[in-house]
Amino acid sequence: MAEDIRQDKKANFSALTEHNNNGVTKISGLASNKTGASKKLVIKNFKDRPKLADNYTEDTWLKLRDAVGAIQNSTSIKYNLEELYQAVENLCSYKVSPTLYKQLRQVCEDHVQAQIHQFREESLDSLSFLKRMNRCWQDHCRQTIMIRSIFLFLDRTYVLQNSLLPSIWDTGLELFRNHIVSDGAVQKRTVDGILEQIERERNGETVDRSLLRSLLGMLSDLQVYKDSFEERFLMETDRLYAAEGQRLMQERDVPEYLHHVARRLEEENDRVISYLDQSTQKTLISNVEKQLLGEHMTAILQKGLSILLDGNRVMELALLYQLFSKVKGGLPTLLQHWRDYIKSFGGEIVGTPEKDKDMVQDLLDFKDKMDNVAQGCFNRNESFINAMKEAFEAFINNRPNKPAELIAKYVDCKLRAGNKEATEEEMERILDKIMIIFRFIHGKDVFEAFYKKDLAKRLLVGKSASVDAEKSMLSKLKHECGAAFTSKLEGMFKDMELSKDVMIQFKQYTQNQSEPSQLELTVNILTMGYWPSYTPMEVHLPPEMVKLQEVFKLFYLGKHSGRKLQWQPTLGHAVLKTEFKEGKKELQVSLFQTCLCVSVNRVRRSCRCLFQTCLCVSVYRVRRSCRCVCSRRVSNCVCLQGKKELQVSLFQTLVLLMFNEGEEFSVEEIKSATGIEEGELRRTLQSLACGKARVLNKSPRGKDIEDGDRFNFNNDFRHKLFRIKINQIQMKETVEEQVSTTERVLMCLCVCVSVCPGRGAGEHHRACVDVSVCLCVQFEEQVSTTERVLMCVCVSR
Repeated sequence: MAEDIRQDKKANFSALTEHNNNGVTKISGLASNKTGASKKLVIKNFKDRPKLADNYTEDTWLKLRDAVGAIQNSTSIKYNLEELYQAVENLCSYKVSPTLYKQLRQVCEDHVQAQIHQFREESLDSLSFLKRMNRCWQDHCRQTIMIRSIFLFLDRTYVLQNSLLPSIWDTGLELFRNHIVSDGAVQKRTVDGILEQIERERNGETVDRSLLRSLLGMLSDLQVYKDSFEERFLMETDRLYAAEGQRLMQERDVPEYLHHVARRLEEENDRVISYLDQSTQKTLISNVEKQLLGEHMTAILQKGLSILLDGNRVMELALLYQLFSKVKGGLPTLLQHWRDYIKSFGGEIVGTPEKDKDMVQDLLDFKDKMDNVAQGCFNRNESFINAMKEAFEAFINNRPNKPAELIAKYVDCKLRAGNKEATEEEMERILDKIMIIFRFIHGKDVFEAFYKKDLAKRLLVGKSASVDAEKSMLSKLKHECGAAFTSKLEGMFKDMELSKDVMIQFKQYTQNQSEPSQLELTVNILTMGYWPSYTPMEVHLPPEMVKLQEVFKLFYLGKHSGRKLQWQPTLGHAVLKTEFKEGKKELQVSLFQTCLCVSVNRVRRSCRCLFQTCLCVSVYRVRRSCRCVCSRRVSNCVCLQGKKELQVSLFQTLVLLMFNEGEEFSVEEIKSATGIEEGELRRTLQSLACGKARVLNKSPRGKDIEDGDRFNFNNDFRHKLFRIKINQIQMKETVEEQVSTTERVLMCLCVCVSVCPGRGAGEHHRACVDVSVCLCVQFEEQVSTTERVLMCVCVSR
């Protein structure tokens, strides 16, 4: 029949071309007569559409239905596909499209309905059922694509022009959904099988991911993914990970549990990429994080945060931060526990008196450790850095004043001569770290008091390791606390520089004297307001020292009228040249020790000691006050075999010089002769008779000095060095000294609070005078406790 139609078309076309009305029309007779002229042809449509044969529609549909059946049954098609496509086009051209669309839909629906029976078998296991379902779906998709290719003209004309009609592909999906997937039993077995396969994979078994990807893609294409699968899948996920979280929190430690959680999250993300729909990812990951992390945040932190921080487990801490940042409320909870840990650990460092010796170093190490955690593990989160600062400030000030005192002493240890453990660059880094800790303390005035005392010792005794390091620390303090904080400290350095100029002038002055002294004298002029206060102590100096002291006094007051000198012997030092049987030694001792040695020389009529002493002097003007430290050298003429030099303090010098006057002395005799305070004298004698360099013999032997002890010069003293330094026994920063320094700071604060309120800017000078008067009264009364200080201030108010 199709061949007849093609022949009719050819006949009609030939016939039409013979008629000028419907075929080719000559435009111009003149044009056609011209030799070589081009001809223009115009093709017009038929005026009358050719008619189809009476049985053409039925015969064509039978051919198309046979072709569709062959596709659905996976058999060979009898007709050429191009011929079938042309047949559909012919039918659509003669407005048979509605009937053709309905007939095609019915044929497809009948076929899909017949497929449901293969899923009714109860003998199939879940995996076999899934494979059969996947095979049916793949066949259906392949068949629908082929059918659509034959009926493409229908799909692109009639269906496209009717918005209410689904396309042939959508019709195939709708039929499969309505008659197979929407069946309750089939859908349940399908979803159950998929969930079973996913659970097996979560338990470590290997599954066919391509099968799951295809089936879940089917549910997504059929638009039943969320309703039929996702809801149940998420419920099963919650159930699985809730039970797993409870079990593993009991069985595993925190680091292992965190790695397990990270692995689970990675697996679920990979699962989404492999076969789950992308729309499931956010909800799925959120549910896993909630069940494995959100429900156990507090337990994880209580059980393992301190372990991770104590062990400095950087990798696990970074993982902890990363995981908690994904959970709602995770970072605030971690932040609170982080703050509590710092307060607890730091409070233990600060609050344990037994650890005071290493407190500052422990604080520096702890701060470095927490900085590394905040920078490397917590992604430089500003909230965590600020919380760390707040926690440090809180626990450091839980123990008032003591951290400030120990920080000052730590700085003194680092800046003192003999500290060879750091280069200049390392020293600068240490000072920077100390300043970080310094910022946290509230008692900066207490730090200043102790720092000033230690700085004074370093400058006066020449124990400063580096002037550059000293000035660098001073610059850091000035930058941190302002110029007023360091004005007195800067004044101390200025006094030392001025003292050098004074000593140059004094040396020229002594050279012009008619009878120059054999002593070498060095004096440091100290402004009283800049330097720490020292308790005046009257000691009995040798006549040579007293004479030279008067010479310097005459020289200085001659240049600076209106000033008053107050000598401070507590920080003096000297160099004594002495002689023992086994060798000549130079003793580096105190002035008190020097006095004892000189006494021995005088009794034996032989000069054993050439000494240099340092004394502290206060210089007063009418409106200005200052202090100075001096040193003097005395020499005698007799030198015996085996000479040594002893580098000693002024107190040690006075004690040693006494042995120029006699063979043996008791404690009471030495005290009477030197005038040294009893506690200072006992430490001085202990350093000379019980230390490493025992230039005196004590009877009876022992480490402590008792009232009945007697001392004589040790002629059998031996030492491999020529110059020997005999260190003065230092008090362990006596409680009284610490309390005195702290109370003076507190007293200043309390008196200022009492006196200053209510005064205007013009009354600043008067307020300073009133504060000074109050402080003089209070310090003379030796207030012993802070409570008493506050009581005095309240009464004065």
